Amino acid sequence: MTSIIRKAPREEAHTIEYGLTGKGTMMNIFARDRRTLSSVRRLAATALAGLSVIALTACTGTGQSTTSSDANASGSSNFPVSIKHAYGTTTIKSQPSRVSTIGWTNQDAVIALGVIPVDMPKITDGAAGSSGILPWTESALQKLGATGDKAPKLHDESDDIDTEAIASTSPDIIIGIQSGISKAQYQTMSKIAPTIAYPGKAWAAQWRQVLTLSGKALGKESEAKQVIADDEAAISKAASAHAELQGKNAAVMYFDTTKLSTVSVYTTADTRPAFLQDLGLSTPASVEKISKSTESFYKDIAAENVDQFNDVDIIVTYGDDTTLATLQKDPLISQIPAVKRGSVVVIDLNSKLGSAIAPSALSIPSTVDDYAKVLAQAAAKVG
Repeated sequence: MTSIIRKAPREEAHTIEYGLTGKGTMMNIFARDRRTLSSVRRLAATALAGLSVIALTACTGTGQSTTSSDANASGSSNFPVSIKHAYGTTTIKSQPSRVSTIGWTNQDAVIALGVIPVDMPKITDGAAGSSGILPWTESALQKLGATGDKAPKLHDESDDIDTEAIASTSPDIIIGIQSGISKAQYQTMSKIAPTIAYPGKAWAAQWRQVLTLSGKALGKESEAKQVIADDEAAISKAASAHAELQGKNAAVMYFDTTKLSTVSVYTTADTRPAFLQDLGLSTPASVEKISKSTESFYKDIAAENVDQFNDVDIIVTYGDDTTLATLQKDPLISQIPAVKRGSVVVIDLNSKLGSAIAPSALSIPSTVDDYAKVLAQAAAKVG
């Protein structure tokens, strides 16, 4: 996926749509998409596209070789392996060496396991800048020597997944554990290479699950366990440094400050609230109740009903230095206790945290200290 702010994919005619802006930057995707779902571009691949991809695969060579030198150093004897996901079961007959990733954070899991993808998505906003690669991802690639001609190719996902670009890199496997691909897209990509779609709900794979399944797919299960342990240690250290977080709860919300008639709440299916739990913050009862009422990773709540959030200690949201003041001036939103007292963490989408509050294997050690610090500042305002 090209951006961290994403709107829930929706089922219609058995396809799943990504929430993307027409401009492809997705800077305002959540606000725009929740108002105008009908204008979202459909990503279901057509039969013609599928044929062109297969034709391209047949006529392309091996392309660049960008796998890490130890890609086959462990786990090769564990194959074949089978991985269940939303569209069935994918069997991987032998240890992959040419890995393509789609969606969000999958590339970080693969790289954290010591494997250099031959191809991964270009990130079009957040902290990526013009390189299309997030800073912690770029740093990890440099440590693996994956620079210049050895760097992964980047494909575009701002409007549709560029399956032809993926096919041109001749992958052995396509990993989309944290994604929202449609069945049609899955079928198209499966003609290129064995493809792993999301398990359970779209966009709901947690960072540990992404690592665990990637490790199984790549024959790197022991490495995955070690990365998880290291990331958990970093989280624990960051949380323990801030006693203010103890006994507090937090919710992640989105406010369209140009039209505050609706509040969008991220449910417990989303990676952002789950990360708050990792840091020792509990989920408010109001968010738990909302989460049980929907299959999506978000739900829109009318501003007239925001009194249900009276139990929220801390709100995490996207915005800028004017966001909190705008919320505090609104006659309805300002009545939320967290807004009234200012226990709101406003995350700039173009900052590192803007790309990291939905965590990955690589973003956690790079940003968790900063995240815990701003959460603690908000927690200190809770009586």
